Amino acid sequence: MDNFTIALGLTLFAGMATGIGSILAFMAPKTNYRFLSFGTGFSAGVMLYVSFVEIFSEKGATALVEYYGDPLGHWINVGSFFMGIAIIGVIDALIPQYENPHTVHSENEYTPLHQRNSKDKLTEVHSSKLMRMGIFTALAIAIHNFPEGLATFLAALEDPMIGGALAIAIALHNIPEGVSVSIPIYYATGNRKKAFVYSFLSGLAEPIGALIGFWILTIFVGNEGGSIQSNIMGMLFSGVAGVMVYISLDELLPTSRAYCKGHDSIIGLVIGMAIMSLSLLLFK
Repeated sequence: MDNFTIALGLTLFAGMATGIGSILAFMAPKTNYRFLSFGTGFSAGVMLYVSFVEIFSEKGATALVEYYGDPLGHWINVGSFFMGIAIIGVIDALIPQYENPHTVHSENEYTPLHQRNSKDKLTEVHSSKLMRMGIFTALAIAIHNFPEGLATFLAALEDPMIGGALAIAIALHNIPEGVSVSIPIYYATGNRKKAFVYSFLSGLAEPIGALIGFWILTIFVGNEGGSIQSNIMGMLFSGVAGVMVYISLDELLPTSRAYCKGHDSIIGLVIGMAIMSLSLLLFK
C-alpha cells in the first residue's frame, strides 16, 4: 500500500472519531469525566512531543537547512512554526465563542441539555436555540478540522508512523467534539439519527480538507511529477508543528484540566509523551 492511501486512510480515521463520540454519547449512561480528562491529556502529550521532537526539530529543520543552509534554514523553520500558530489562531478567533467547541463552558450553560426526558418536552424556542448551537458547533468543528486534516495527511505522507501517531491523538481529540455536536441536536429534535449525521459530517471535513489542501499545494508549489518541493515541505512541517502545539495548549489541556480529578490530566500528558517517545525509539 502506497503512502498516499495510508495517509488518506489515517486522516479519514481521525475525522470519523466525531461519529464515535456521537455513538458514545447515546450509549453511555453517564459521562466519564476522569477518562475524558486522561484521554485529552494523553492526546496533548502525544501531539506536543511529536511536534517538537520529530516534526519541528527533525522533519522541518532538516529539510530547510539542507535547502537554505545554516542559519537561514533555522530562521525559516522557526518562522514557519509561528506562522502555523498564527493561522490556526486566526481561525479560532473568527468563530464565535459560544459556538466554539474548544471553549470550556460553565456547567450552567449545559444544564438545559440534561432536562429532556420522555415526559418532558422542550419549548419550541429552547429547541431552536439548541439546534442552532449544535449546527454552529458542527460548522466550527468542520472549520477546525480542515487544517488538522491537512496536517495529519502531510505527516503521514512523509512518515506513516508519525502520521499514525497524530491520527490517534486527533481521533481522541475528536471524540468529545462529536459529543458536543450530537447532544444539543438530539435534545432539540429527539432524533438520534439526525444528531449522528451532523456529528459524522463535521468529521468528514478532516479528509476533505486534506485532499483539497494537498491538491492546491500540488498545483501551486508542486513539481512536474506531482510531488511538493523539499523546501515547501519543510515549511509545511514546521507549520504543522505550530498547529498541533496550538491545539494542544489552547484546546486539549484546558479541557483536560477542566474535568480532571487529582493529577489525571498531567498523568495522561506524561504517559502520552512516554508512549510517543518509546514508539519513535523502537522504529528508528
